[in-house]
Amino acid sequence: QVQLVESGGGLVQPGGSLRLSCAASGSIFRIVGMGWYRQGPGKQRELVATISRGGDTNYADSVKGRFTISRDNAKNTVYLQMNSLQPEDTAVYYCYQDIWDRSTRFGNYWGQGTQVTVSS
Repeated sequence: QVQLVESGGGLVQPGGSLRLSCAASGSIFRIVGMGWYRQGPGKQRELVATISRGGDTNYADSVKGRFTISRDNAKNTVYLQMNSLQPEDTAVYYCYQDIWDRSTRFGNYWGQGTQVTVSS
């Protein structure tokens, strides 16, 4: 089985920074795509950023220039560095990883979600 565990959320003032982490564990053979989504209060879930195994990245327009996604393949971990946070970034952030396990099964796995609140 594969599990994803997120960490790093919390309360931050406008203009502040947070770094989210999402680590996968279990019977992992290879991790392909990784990324982050978020869901704000009363809003639909939206894509924040993605990163391929080779390091190609994509960002939502709303976070370009402020957020940086990265990954450590040796640690099966994806990160989201969030700078210049604004109240509209308040949301539950969910990571995902597309994983081939050691039984050659492919799955889209999700973290449990971590709350990010931007408020003075």
